[in-house]
Amino acid sequence: MEELKRKFIDWKRTGKNLRLLRNDNIELRRKICRALKYENGNCGGDCQNCVYEMDNSISRAELAAVFNVTESVVFNWESGRTAVSLDDLLFYSQIADVDLIDIVEFCK
Repeated sequence: MEELKRKFIDWKRTGKNLRLLRNDNIELRRKICRALKYENGNCGGDCQNCVYEMDNSISRAELAAVFNVTESVVFNWESGRTAVSLDDLLFYSQIADVDLIDIVEFCK
């Protein structure tokens, strides 16, 4: 019988992926921007012709506002200090339009 090997998540490398997504993923930036601006009535929903600058990365504070957590929680996720809940990882992959398996890194 084949031995079953359990995989373990490398939270430091997964956190690095989350930080890279926050800094480089345009889809994530658009959805975060829309979520924050739409609530205030400042978003028309047309991201292609948006007046807000999309060349800049979103801040931890902006991401935290959408996740309803504190900025320090996002910092801890991105540094690998604390594990991200499965619900938050799924939401992150959904709003970044990236497969969950492309975010999570496993220990070797």
